[in-house]
Amino acid sequence: MAETEDNTSSIEDIDDTIHGRLRLGVMAYLSVVNPASFPELIRKTGTTHGNLSTHLTKLEAAGYIRQEKGYKGKRPQTLVHMTEEGRKAWIQYLEAMRALLG
Repeated sequence: MAETEDNTSSIEDIDDTIHGRLRLGVMAYLSVVNPASFPELIRKTGTTHGNLSTHLTKLEAAGYIRQEKGYKGKRPQTLVHMTEEGRKAWIQYLEAMRALLG
């Protein structure tokens, strides 16, 4: 973490991948409910399929989540898991926000 002259966190410590409103909501939810289904995340975030899919792709590219595609009965099902790397990034994000807020 970068520190300023007064030993507080700087704005550069905030992870932009997580900080987007929708991605923040996904990470917060997955920190408590892991895994979560795609429809569950749509309900919790109030977004569209396409928008959620785009943001999950960004989190997946960063290594913060993984998507498991399968079937529940005959219906397709996607489960979203927070990875260990994602949990570490989430904790660092929270610590950076606490430090920034003082």
